[in-house]
Amino acid sequence: MMTKLLRGRLLSFKRAPLSVTDTDSYRYESDGGLLIEAGKIAAIGAYGDIRKKAAADAVEIDHRPYLIMPGFIDTHLHFPQMQVIASYAADLLEWLNTYTFPEECRFVESAHAEKIAAHFYDELARHGTTTAAAYCSVHKTSADAYFSEAMRRNMCMVGGKVMMDRNAPQGLLDTPEMGYDETRQVIADWHGKGRNHVAITPRFAITSTPQQMAAAQALAQEFPDLHIQTHLSENHDEIRFACELYPDAIDYTDIYARYGLLGPKSLFGHCIHLSEREADAMSEAGSVAVHCPTSNLFLGSGLFPLKALARREKPVRIGVATDIGGGSSYSMLRTMDEAYKIQQLLGERLNPLESYYYMTLGNAEALSLTESIGTLDEGTDADLVVLNAAATPAMALKMDVVKTLPEELFLLQTMGDDRAVAETYVAGEAAKSNLTFQSRQAAHSRDADRCL
Repeated sequence: MMTKLLRGRLLSFKRAPLSVTDTDSYRYESDGGLLIEAGKIAAIGAYGDIRKKAAADAVEIDHRPYLIMPGFIDTHLHFPQMQVIASYAADLLEWLNTYTFPEECRFVESAHAEKIAAHFYDELARHGTTTAAAYCSVHKTSADAYFSEAMRRNMCMVGGKVMMDRNAPQGLLDTPEMGYDETRQVIADWHGKGRNHVAITPRFAITSTPQQMAAAQALAQEFPDLHIQTHLSENHDEIRFACELYPDAIDYTDIYARYGLLGPKSLFGHCIHLSEREADAMSEAGSVAVHCPTSNLFLGSGLFPLKALARREKPVRIGVATDIGGGSSYSMLRTMDEAYKIQQLLGERLNPLESYYYMTLGNAEALSLTESIGTLDEGTDADLVVLNAAATPAMALKMDVVKTLPEELFLLQTMGDDRAVAETYVAGEAAKSNLTFQSRQAAHSRDADRCL
């Protein structure tokens, strides 16, 4: 693995910004150097200083005038839903039953799961996302394809085999015992292999019986360091149905609390309609409410009170995510553009520094992975995104009048998409520019495996 010296404008957050003028919350180098050795950031600083530290044979890559940041992190999406995106439905439950569940049934076939996995990772790299927390299907084959492809690309990924034993088609149902056994096997096969992190994944209370929730609880007790991911309070019909299924619970959040699933590594997708009691419970447990703006708007689920939850006396930890395929874009830039609009509708302001904090360090904090991703700090993994704010003619025209870093970030957020991503690096290796090569190699590797 060759030593690289990347040159460009560098931006990395130290903490959550308090305002759009909070320059102490981030590090910015107008002509920066990033030294990468063995897939990690070895040094960061002014280009001239880092050039002196680099070995004579270091490969220099000049990304000026582009902006180099930590790779984007997506804290909630569904790997089997690539072909569900852009499906017309009235609301969440109709969308699940009409499109999502039939599509996920196809992931019992290894060949289909492997094909979609290759496309899935291509799209992440194309959009500058270097880490994601994803749901697989109920089939172990889908988790195997997901984690195997992550290892081939050396990506830091969180994921889990979904557990669901009711209120879904027969082809998507396991049992409490099968959900437990197969999740345990996924952990044995993949957790800690490469850069993989396995998550305990009961889809949501509606699709798990009390017996299966108890099985998830047993897994959480056996593997307390693992992530837990599920859904919570996405829309009113879902909340009502969940509470009918668990009549002894105080509310929807209490269902998960009763099974020991609230904790600092628990990721709850949506959380739009939390009561004050539920928000307190989330805060006290240190659990994460994951905001999925394009999905919430597409399915008409509601407006997530991001600012209100963050400024409570008992604040709730927050992540942001695309939620493919209820979400309508793989781009974290597009995601934060919609998050901004939702806060506008709620009479709140989400400044551009906050948006990029959430996409990088904030989401690394949500995943409890800041020791390795989310910053440009020395010793962390060299997962990076290179952004071009003049990627399209319209963006270039706007850039003519941009004067400040926050203005440039807001332009990228408002008008940017995969075209604004000049390059994506995974552990120091160019990923976006090598997409065709990677896909071909992965297909060749899978074919060779089948011949053995």
